[in-house]
Amino acid sequence: MNYVYVIKSFVDSELYIGSTTDLKRRLREHNTKKSFSTRRRGPFELIYYEAYKDLKDARDREKALKLRGNSRKHLINRLKRSLG
Repeated sequence: MNYVYVIKSFVDSELYIGSTTDLKRRLREHNTKKSFSTRRRGPFELIYYEAYKDLKDARDREKALKLRGNSRKHLINRLKRSLG
């Protein structure tokens, strides 16, 4: 399976969107500062994920959430209570 995920920093409450084939491993990497892009912002909690059979579908969704304001805005609206 391929996953697109959203994690939230406990430090600054900012969101990070990524994709992976191993969600548990990737979250552990973020929380142990092994990920360059989030090293200074951890620890994190997993807020949301989507599973895809095809890698390209997952990567396209990740790109849409990162680059298109409407996709990200709709997702954040769906997660209002989770984001606190």
